[in-house]
Amino acid sequence: MPLDVLIVDDSAAIRKILQRVLIQADIQVGKVIEAGDGLEALEQLKSNKVGLILSDINMPNMDGLQLLNELKALPDHKGVPVVMITTEGAQAKVLEAVNLGAVGYVRKPFTAEQIKEKLVGVL
Repeated sequence: MPLDVLIVDDSAAIRKILQRVLIQADIQVGKVIEAGDGLEALEQLKSNKVGLILSDINMPNMDGLQLLNELKALPDHKGVPVVMITTEGAQAKVLEAVNLGAVGYVRKPFTAEQIKEKLVGVL
């Protein structure tokens, strides 16, 4: 069954690359929804139900950690797996993301194989 995915990153190029990588990784993707930051992501989630969220950590307005925190308060999206896709090198930030509910993370730059490996375990 195709999975609707929300991709949250302040770089439009990274959002497009992630869409292509999902296809290359043979993930059955339905609708792909994009957001440039956590605030846009929350707006998108008001009218879209997704089965997976891929989010950057470092973004303007609302970062990925704040987004994870806000997702806890949304009953419709509570169980949605969130995978962080990030350049963040600080282990503390990555651990904080996991503590806030992220099911995993992939460091940028990434390969289609790394994304597939992470998502197969999650989905």
